[in-house]
Amino acid sequence: MTADKEERICVGAIAGAFGVQGEVRLKSFCAEPTAIAEYGLLYTEDGSRSFKVRLTRPLSGGLGARLSGVATKEEADALKGTNLYADKSRLPKLPDDEYYYADLIGLEVRDPGGAVIGKVAAVHNHGAGDLLEIRGPALKETLLLPFTLANVPTVDIAAGVLVADLPEGLD
Repeated sequence: MTADKEERICVGAIAGAFGVQGEVRLKSFCAEPTAIAEYGLLYTEDGSRSFKVRLTRPLSGGLGARLSGVATKEEADALKGTNLYADKSRLPKLPDDEYYYADLIGLEVRDPGGAVIGKVAAVHNHGAGDLLEIRGPALKETLLLPFTLANVPTVDIAAGVLVADLPEGLD
């Protein structure tokens, strides 16, 4: 069974070639970086290519890896910047209070009274915690909301909704 792109989660990216024999420098987006090699085949965003990953060594800022079908430095260089996606079904099940970014994107955002604020357009993390990027016709500009329990007391993936209690000054 082949998964659709929507059933895949971005787990890493190819940062470029390493060495001259087709090895790549891999950036892992996994909580445990080496877990990226445990998720089976990894796919390009459009699903046109897939790779088996074999980690070779730790590198500064990433991991050295061999990808199936990549044998030369030129082939590895050509993949620089390529995001890698794993089938969501191969990823670990998360605790009830944790979410994959892909599950949050597209959720309708409502205030505690039920009024629609907008939709989650993206999730960002610049090191200090997750920020929800919320866009909607009721907003003058894009809203960046820290994804904390105080700001987002309810997330209902099945219903496609999250409740945002906006801090004063953000509404």
